[in-house]
Amino acid sequence: MLSSKLRLRVLVFLHDLIMVGLAWLGAYWLRFNLSLPPHKFIVSALEALPVVVLIQVLVFSRLGLYRGVWRFASVPDLIRIGKSALVGITLISVALYFISRMQHVPRSVLPLYVMLLGLLLAGPRLIYRMWKDQGVLLGSGQRALVVGAGRAAELLVRDLLRVRDHRYVPVALVDDDPGKKGSEIHGVRVRGQCEHIPELVDKLGVEAILIAVPSATDLDMRRVVEICEATHVPFLTLPSVREMLSEQKLGRLREVSIEDLLGRSPVQLERQVVKTHIQGTRILVTGGGGSIGSELCKQIAHFLPAELIIFEQCEFNLYRIEQALRETFPALRLTVLLGDVTDQTAISHAINSACPEVIFHAAAYKHVPLLQQQARQAIRNNVIGTRLVAEAAIAAGVRQFVLISTDKAVRPTNVMGATKRAAEKLVQSLNGTGVTRFITVRFGNVLDSAGSVVPLFREQIRAGGPVTVTHPEVTRYFMTIPEACQLIMQAAAVGLGGEIFVLDMGQPILIRYLAEQMIRLSGKSMGQEIRIEYVGLRPGEKLTEELFLEGEQPMPTPHNKLLLARSVTHDRKELLQRANALAEACQRFDETALLFQLRELVPEFDEDLDTGPVGRSA
Repeated sequence: MLSSKLRLRVLVFLHDLIMVGLAWLGAYWLRFNLSLPPHKFIVSALEALPVVVLIQVLVFSRLGLYRGVWRFASVPDLIRIGKSALVGITLISVALYFISRMQHVPRSVLPLYVMLLGLLLAGPRLIYRMWKDQGVLLGSGQRALVVGAGRAAELLVRDLLRVRDHRYVPVALVDDDPGKKGSEIHGVRVRGQCEHIPELVDKLGVEAILIAVPSATDLDMRRVVEICEATHVPFLTLPSVREMLSEQKLGRLREVSIEDLLGRSPVQLERQVVKTHIQGTRILVTGGGGSIGSELCKQIAHFLPAELIIFEQCEFNLYRIEQALRETFPALRLTVLLGDVTDQTAISHAINSACPEVIFHAAAYKHVPLLQQQARQAIRNNVIGTRLVAEAAIAAGVRQFVLISTDKAVRPTNVMGATKRAAEKLVQSLNGTGVTRFITVRFGNVLDSAGSVVPLFREQIRAGGPVTVTHPEVTRYFMTIPEACQLIMQAAAVGLGGEIFVLDMGQPILIRYLAEQMIRLSGKSMGQEIRIEYVGLRPGEKLTEELFLEGEQPMPTPHNKLLLARSVTHDRKELLQRANALAEACQRFDETALLFQLRELVPEFDEDLDTGPVGRSA
């Protein structure tokens, strides 16, 4: 027995065969003013009919008329029908000319046939789709208000209307473009702008709000979410442009996340420039199992490097990134090395064996309060480790070294920031001592990185609170991990050596606002179910972070999210002497000498700057 799908295809084929015959004979009928044609013309039409049907079926098949599904018939299907009719009548005319010299075939029959065939093929398809789409009128889904009236909203509304038993039934749209008010998308009217959402929710009995604005900036999303929150109605969103570029489906509605509010602005990566820089290149990533390092490895793998070498201290992190890369990129030539950047022998062996052309140095200790009490480990890893990798790169003739730094290196008030500033100075001083070009990329906090405030708040909300915030006025810059990694690659692709690139982090965000939004997005009532507790700034923390030092003048680059800090020159000999003194203090485990030498190396290090009382938690 034939399967249902095959039976359907046979029925569609038979339908089109019949329509070809009706169109051909109907063209004669119309030609003779809706009367029976003379006998000789009837004979001519019937003799030509097999040729017409054969040629037209071959054209249908060749032009893909049967690829379309009647249930989703749309403009592309109409275009295919039009092309099929025009190509078909052209070939039919040629064939009949050679067979009978077009005897007793009136010339007006040809255009009449094209018009009739188009109507007979397109009409049933559109009627069938309209009948199917009427399912929404009988649907029992939740009444939904769609935010947005662009392409994404059109696709969403169309998908919702196609499915009879879908969870949501669109009843209205809103869009901030006043010119769209009163227009309709698939029969659903644009009722106003976003500020009308609360009014429409009450008036139309809306049970859910669907945000269909993938290109919205973080500021736009914050505004829309605040309006939606005031309605006390559940709201969902489509993936952002960034997620869609990562091959997520457009139609997959999901809950609004904190990333939507803080990091939606998509990075316009100059892909060809980055591809030229990475493709066919051997690349080593230190700290490749960490939050930034692992995402950087995944994005590098997309651009087909000749080999990707990952150097990582944590065994579990190294195992996890190796498994992820081998599963997603089976053709990638991958080498994973377990080691410590402070182990000079291991670093030299890794670089000399793998012969990388580019090194991304992401290995670092970053937890501010913890490192305040672990100065030796912070200095050993962040300063001495960076110097060892940099000098090994020079010795091996590595083409480029990219240091991943932090905004906490600017006027540092903590050990972690001071060590990262020392690392920046060291790599800048080494630029020009060999063939290796040294580049620094500096940026602020990344969402959901290990040790960041977002997973901490998430755990505290899950536990029922309280959510601990250090200070009601503390602000931080935020960026998503994928965006940061894309800009790191962009900086590496355009850097000539000696630069400090600073990522445009947008506007700083109140941590209090972050906590409030995460509580609301979790479905909890702020202050009643979950409360915020202010616990005071921790050792080494500032109320605000900065991206540029006083002597660094931000300069634009061709990329709008990449800024260049005008670098300040340093005495290389003096820096290396200070670094040697640091290494000697590390060997003696002399914490007092370590902090003294760190301040000598980074004179702007001021632990009393802009800090508050010591608190208990973040």
